[in-house]
Amino acid sequence: MLNLVVPLIAGILLGYFLRNKKRFDLGKITFGVIIALIFSLGFSIGSNDELLGSLLTVGLNAVVILFFALLFSVVFVEAARRAVRME
Repeated sequence: MLNLVVPLIAGILLGYFLRNKKRFDLGKITFGVIIALIFSLGFSIGSNDELLGSLLTVGLNAVVILFFALLFSVVFVEAARRAVRME
């Protein structure tokens, strides 16, 4: 947990103290890091026989969770809109 909190706080402090300086375009760096993370996730899945064997079950569970999350999000947003009479 500490290895996540320390970089977060360091980034917040760095951003706070450099907020008036020239801005960097971190979009390409962020995209590259995301691609590297996705690759490493795929590599670890592909090298784990047990996980690879249960990929269909895990994928099906993920689709079911996704479906219900989307469904209930829409239902609750619609209920909230009706509750505050927002059109």
